[in-house]
Amino acid sequence: MKRNKQNNRMNDMKKYCKILSIAGSDSGGGAGIQADIKAISACGCYAMTVITAITAQNTLGVSAIHPIPADIVREQMTAVLSDIGADAVKTGMLYSAEIVEIIAGSLKENGVANLVVDPVMVSTSGSRLIEDETLSSLINSLFPLASLITPNIPEAEIILGSELKTRSDLSQAAKEISGISGSATLLKGGHFEDREIVDILYEPSSGFSYYTTEYIDTQNTHGTGCTLSAALASYLGKGKTVREAVEAAKKYLDGAVRAGAEYQLGHGRGPLHHLYEFE
Repeated sequence: MKRNKQNNRMNDMKKYCKILSIAGSDSGGGAGIQADIKAISACGCYAMTVITAITAQNTLGVSAIHPIPADIVREQMTAVLSDIGADAVKTGMLYSAEIVEIIAGSLKENGVANLVVDPVMVSTSGSRLIEDETLSSLINSLFPLASLITPNIPEAEIILGSELKTRSDLSQAAKEISGISGSATLLKGGHFEDREIVDILYEPSSGFSYYTTEYIDTQNTHGTGCTLSAALASYLGKGKTVREAVEAAKKYLDGAVRAGAEYQLGHGRGPLHHLYEFE
């Protein structure tokens, strides 16, 4: 009888929407795991982490990268998923092909849905963040598991091996990446120098959607990609469709960039204001 009461009490308790971020650590706090935790929390979810690498970085750039041993990455995955589970997962900096394979295997083994893959390859400051041989593992092992892939223009060029010069190129690239993976692709257009930023969503089942936001004149853009993918995972975990999640995540990101533009931190590209709604 006592155990039944305990079980009933547990069933009546509130449940978190649980989001797992698999990414590198940013000592400056603006990107990577640190940005993900802030964004996931701001979106009303519970953040968990698997750290794949430790970086020494600040607003000026990355000065060192130390990869986490593959067996420790595996143990982090097992610890989180065997006990807590995840309503959605996002991946960021994965660094090595071995780590990609471990993560893909663990996600399949645990039947994890709602995977957002942010194919982090180059930092905002231009530093290369993954090994060359990691790309094929990323495409072949992780992309097919994704609900959504979120490359920026330089990353899309690396994935496809071709230069993207026009808006038409971007649309075609989003469709091609979806063709490779079988999943939806959100191609971020922020690297085009224009007064309007156009992000392109291609879903194999329903085609193109275009999202236009006004350019914000600020150098505080460190961690925008990490923040967007973390928000996307949060909204997918809450049960939104891909299109609904993109709309909600972009609204959150736009607010974080606008609020962060008012602050000065460091001597380079500063962070967003992830918790602007709680001021």
